[in-house]
Amino acid sequence: MSGKGSVNNQGGWAKRNCSHKLLSLNIGQKKIRIQIIRSSRKSTSLEIMRTGEVVVRAPYCLADQEVKAFLETHKMWLSKKLKEQMARQPYPYPVFENITKSEMERIKKIISGKVKYFAGIMGVAYGKITVRNQKTRWGSCSSKGNLNFNYRLAYLPEELLDYVVVHELAHRIHMNHSKEFWQTVAIFYPDYQLCKEKLRKIF
Repeated sequence: MSGKGSVNNQGGWAKRNCSHKLLSLNIGQKKIRIQIIRSSRKSTSLEIMRTGEVVVRAPYCLADQEVKAFLETHKMWLSKKLKEQMARQPYPYPVFENITKSEMERIKKIISGKVKYFAGIMGVAYGKITVRNQKTRWGSCSSKGNLNFNYRLAYLPEELLDYVVVHELAHRIHMNHSKEFWQTVAIFYPDYQLCKEKLRKIF
């Protein structure tokens, strides 16, 4: 089995939009949360995303018990692939859905502290800080100054987090990626190009 495992199931169903649900699966000493996405499809597939999230795509007609049976059948494969992915990831981070409340508070404290520190140095104001499970971005800044950060930043080397914070705060001066914007980033974080390249390789 490669990146996905699949089986075929027969049955009829009406055409509807996708529905989402979470199930848990015990693998060794760990409890893995798995996202179930049901849609008008005929087969069931198991996928491990780059983010470490586990997704089962199933037809509407497949009951939860059948989904659980499917997962049990592929438990060894899933355990092996998760270990391989962790070994390839230089900076392991937990799946977002598995993060505890206290751990999320720790993440927010780390990122908020960095924002406050660099905002003072750069002389900029900012709005609300939100930590999210962003799929394609490390951070973003709205026109109102609200900042969004990828939770994975808290598990990376400190210099990479620093760069992302400076990058987003620089948008409080230039809401674009113009030459002037990058000059501002360089003033407050001279090694930004190296950090930028490292982040591209990670995510």
